[in-house]
Amino acid sequence: MTPPTIGRLRVDGATLHYEVRGEGPLLLLIPGGTGGAASFDDVADDLAADRTVVSYDPRGLSRSPLDDPEAPQHVARHADDALRLLDLLSPEAPARVAGCSSGAIVALHLLATRPERVERVVAHEPPVVEVLPDAAEHRAMLARVQDTFRREGLMPAAAVFAAGLRPSGAAPTVTPATPATPATPPAPPTAGLTPRAAARVERTMADMPYFLGRIVPGFMAYTPDVERLAALSDRLVLAGGADSHGELPHRCAAFLAERLGAEFVRFPGGHTGLSTHPAEFGELLRKLLGD
Repeated sequence: MTPPTIGRLRVDGATLHYEVRGEGPLLLLIPGGTGGAASFDDVADDLAADRTVVSYDPRGLSRSPLDDPEAPQHVARHADDALRLLDLLSPEAPARVAGCSSGAIVALHLLATRPERVERVVAHEPPVVEVLPDAAEHRAMLARVQDTFRREGLMPAAAVFAAGLRPSGAAPTVTPATPATPATPPAPPTAGLTPRAAARVERTMADMPYFLGRIVPGFMAYTPDVERLAALSDRLVLAGGADSHGELPHRCAAFLAERLGAEFVRFPGGHTGLSTHPAEFGELLRKLLGD
């Protein structure tokens, strides 16, 4: 993997860590969840063969600290961060944009509000639950997540959230636990990993409270401008994982594509196909972005 050029960009209320690879027309990669720029490490070099590829840690995550750690998070502010990166790195020409999960929501808002800066968008499983006919049910689930987070802490809340993303009626996946003894303590989550991979895991774990407590409620309450996006649907590809049919983010993407009359494409793997099937994911993304 080619080491990227690292940059820091001062934006309103935060400082963004971003990474640049390659040369040519700009492709901005917007990560979801707690992945940050590192979530694209396995695909960025190939994508940078004939273009400039930029990935970054969204504000508040990993290496992009907030001025006020308690500040609420909104899609519009995150989309403005993405715009600032476009203005810095491609001031004269519109860019192509790909986003995953919460990052896909940012990409949708960027397209709707600043279409002159965006040539094409691929949005993989944006969890825009407000477009669904059963949105009220999912609002209630998200309220339970936040209530559980306040009363019981991170891991119980994460379990409620994970259950809420599964297809209706699906049983939870249970992994038998092996009791630890003083002689056989459990291995840390970074055991056996390279230093780079271990650092990524550590950042992901450290960012979970912020993601679940700030990003999830702020982003999953977002309502996209369907009328505006419909007028721009020729620039938009909505995508879902081949293995995540019926899960909440996949449902959102498919339903929104139908409403907009936009293209809907199935990517390899599930919601985290970027991590589980990076080669195939990157190859399809490259084709969808075009020359």
